[in-house]
Amino acid sequence: MNDKQVNRRQFIQDSALVAAGLVVGVGTGCNNANMPGGGKVDTSRILNYNPGMEYRRLGKTNFMVSAVGLGGHSGAKPEARKEIMKVFLDKGFNFIDSTGLGELTRDIKALGNQRDRVYLALSDTGREPRNENFRTCSKLMGTLDKALSKAKLEYADLWRITVYEPGGRHSFNTSHEIIKALDKAKKQGKVRSGGIASHDRVWFKFMIEYFPELDVTLFPFTTMSKAAPKDSLFKALKDCDVGAFGIKPFAARSLFSLDRQKNDEMARLAIRYILHTNTVIPIPGISKPEEMENVALAITERRELDLKEMAVLEDASKKTLATLPEQYQWLRNWQYV
Repeated sequence: MNDKQVNRRQFIQDSALVAAGLVVGVGTGCNNANMPGGGKVDTSRILNYNPGMEYRRLGKTNFMVSAVGLGGHSGAKPEARKEIMKVFLDKGFNFIDSTGLGELTRDIKALGNQRDRVYLALSDTGREPRNENFRTCSKLMGTLDKALSKAKLEYADLWRITVYEPGGRHSFNTSHEIIKALDKAKKQGKVRSGGIASHDRVWFKFMIEYFPELDVTLFPFTTMSKAAPKDSLFKALKDCDVGAFGIKPFAARSLFSLDRQKNDEMARLAIRYILHTNTVIPIPGISKPEEMENVALAITERRELDLKEMAVLEDASKKTLATLPEQYQWLRNWQYV
């Protein structure tokens, strides 16, 4: 299948091959399409490919996504979002997240006729399991159908169902219904992959290991985060070949001050730090085109931080931790993943 021209029949056939384990995996990471050990990735199959961008395999989906994606949260007005999207496409980024139909339709409009150059994630948060009226497969499928219709999409690349922040509050039956809906949507050709977004490590580990149908996860990962020395979530992700996106890489912008130059430097340090951990694909919220340019620059810079840079980042992270807004205190729980 050519990812640049996907129709429903082609998508279903390709998804069936992936599900059957017949699509050959392309490794765990890719820098300018060069694989570890000297192997090569077919760059013609990478959406919006740019030789200056790094791409990474998103677990069992076999999507080759840019090393950093674009988060849905943004303070940008429609015209500014179009400018952000222009930089996004020019630099070779290719994944866009959304946590609501407003964000999704906004970005589809900003993309114009370029939709086929990117992977789009869909979530209609208010009509998903956080709402007790949407905790069955049938109800969730209704949510998906309405979302696709409103967004005028034939399919979504990723349906990332948003659940309780502590996902463990959901019953096993609800968890099963969530996976059942994701699997049904894939089989019907309405989505190419299925995932969940939550803030609950223990529940995530259970879901990853218990349900092989799960393709992708989204959870917090900031400059304060690192792999836990014991029982790390990343072992389960690797063992089960599940992709991972890191939300809130800038700790809901708590990492920043009023100094734009320092903010740009801190943002690049944060992106470099997260990418060097080789754990998640960060998806920061971007409000200005210059911020998108800055993220692109970070990807091209030396990955490992030197001692001085690490000291600067650690100091900033400590200050961030001490001044987190009340609504983001839960980020404290994501220092070890």
